Amino acid sequence: MKCIKLSKWFACASIIALAIIFTDTQGVCQSIEKKPNVIVILADDMGYGDVQSLNPHSKIPTPYLDGMARSGMRFLDAHSPSAVCTPTRYGLITGRYCWRTSLKRGVLNGYSKSLIDPNRFTIADLFENEGYQTGIVGKWHLGMNFGKSDENPKKFDFSKPIINSPNVNGFDYSEVIPASLDFPPYVWVKNNKIEQFPSASQSAIRFPAFLRKGERSPDFQAINILDEIASKASQFISDAVEKNNPFFLYIPLTSPHKPVLPAKRFVGKSGLGLYGDFVIQTDWTVGQILSALSKNKIEENTLVIFTSDNGSFMYRRNYDESEDHVSDETIQAYNEENHRSNFIFRGTKADVFEGGHRVPFLVKWPKMIRPGSISERTTCHVDILSTLADVLDVDLEKSAAEDSFSFLDHLLERDTKAIRPPVINHSANGTFAIRKGSMKLILSEGSGGREKPSSRPFQGKWQLYNLENDPREKVNLIDELPQVAEKMESLFRRIQKGDYSGF
Repeated sequence: MKCIKLSKWFACASIIALAIIFTDTQGVCQSIEKKPNVIVILADDMGYGDVQSLNPHSKIPTPYLDGMARSGMRFLDAHSPSAVCTPTRYGLITGRYCWRTSLKRGVLNGYSKSLIDPNRFTIADLFENEGYQTGIVGKWHLGMNFGKSDENPKKFDFSKPIINSPNVNGFDYSEVIPASLDFPPYVWVKNNKIEQFPSASQSAIRFPAFLRKGERSPDFQAINILDEIASKASQFISDAVEKNNPFFLYIPLTSPHKPVLPAKRFVGKSGLGLYGDFVIQTDWTVGQILSALSKNKIEENTLVIFTSDNGSFMYRRNYDESEDHVSDETIQAYNEENHRSNFIFRGTKADVFEGGHRVPFLVKWPKMIRPGSISERTTCHVDILSTLADVLDVDLEKSAAEDSFSFLDHLLERDTKAIRPPVINHSANGTFAIRKGSMKLILSEGSGGREKPSSRPFQGKWQLYNLENDPREKVNLIDELPQVAEKMESLFRRIQKGDYSGF
């Protein structure tokens, strides 16, 4: 068994994980003879350490995701473009960094207007142009223009069709909730229309079943949403097969984001509190989608990508701190002896530190991807669009997916030495980081998110880390390597202006 060269931290974890998931290593076909069905599953706030095949010390079973790792490829250095959800979703859908839009920090809410310009090329447009049936089931969180009241333009009229929804952005079929599951309005929107008028009222609830006060459809129950997503996605797959159409299906899950509300049949399964139970249900939901492929006998020609929009919101407490989510489910933190949702990485969701945006990334494509394979390529979610364009053998216009770079050669192990231009990461408050090779420059003195000090963008003493030797980002090299920092800042300024020439 050949172990890929990793840092000391990753070497230990990878050897253990490979022992668990390593399977057949025979060569795979390197030519794409038939255009595949494609599914992209985006978990909500699932940390790198929440998946057992990436964190062999995790006590939370994730058999379906581990099965994807056994049969496909794990990316050990994959990143969401942002440490919060709306910007990441924009990046995945458009292949473009969200900070190039009007949204420079934070996220949209459930009532926000659409962030995506109707003329912007999207991942759904890519497949629609190639004759695919395109669909989305799950969480949108990119804004949709609800109709306004004729009598009072400041109020919404939910009986009116929605002007700008996923259907305007290339999806033939869409069945979504407007934003995160803790944001009102609590409604299902199907193809530009709310399925049931939000005549009920949802009261505010504290963590772990965190919900904000707001309008709700009477039949909308947060605890049922994952099951509904699994059912609706499976039905889409069956319908597409019946029509004998190739399909692209985007499934942005609502978990394990708050509210942490696992279905009753999962409660107590992890032994690590409701969050652990919710991770198990998230994994089960992925399993239902994979099962739908098997039942419809299309597994062999379906490419499946699983990842997360950012790191977990669960904080890490020291070994000597006895109170955590296991002893008290109202505590949003784990003693690191119990669980490390963001693995060894510093920070949480919202932070520009690795814990905020280094995420699980698994790709399954039978006969095309070598089982149990691993990639150390630094990868970003904006790259998914260009990669899938390469799968379809489509040349993108220069105005499309400006920040996207294909990793297809890495998937097929045709040219694993090809290096991506530097990746830009972004925090909740708009703090930037740039990653090139093993070096990472943070253009601020803090996290830009939740971990202290949080700091403002471009404030104070900047940070430079060598992630190969220091994946926990403990040793700031900014004073020791000022020339490296200066060069990386110059690269950042170039990319910020959209200049990728010379890379």
